[in-house]
Amino acid sequence: MAQKHSSKERSIPRKIAHAAGWQLFKRGAKMLPFGGTVVAVILVGSDIKQKGVVNGVVNSAIDAIPLVGLVKNGIEIVRGKDFLPDKPDKEESKNGSRSA
Repeated sequence: MAQKHSSKERSIPRKIAHAAGWQLFKRGAKMLPFGGTVVAVILVGSDIKQKGVVNGVVNSAIDAIPLVGLVKNGIEIVRGKDFLPDKPDKEESKNGSRSA
């Protein structure tokens, strides 16, 4: 008889997969010419929340330019790192530690 995993054990991998899928969807949607512009404008609030006002607006503006946003997002996917970094977490700034 197979053992059942607790709902907490199943929910963590599911949450990770869901978050990763959402990130790939957002990046992929932004890469569509002109349709990506609409997605970038809709997601400007989340960029500002993650990156701060200046970096968030600049990131969304670059994403909104049809071919430039396509190239930028493609490079970011390959690099695995954003050109404009996110704000440090409040917990990291309190502890004084930064993760690479």
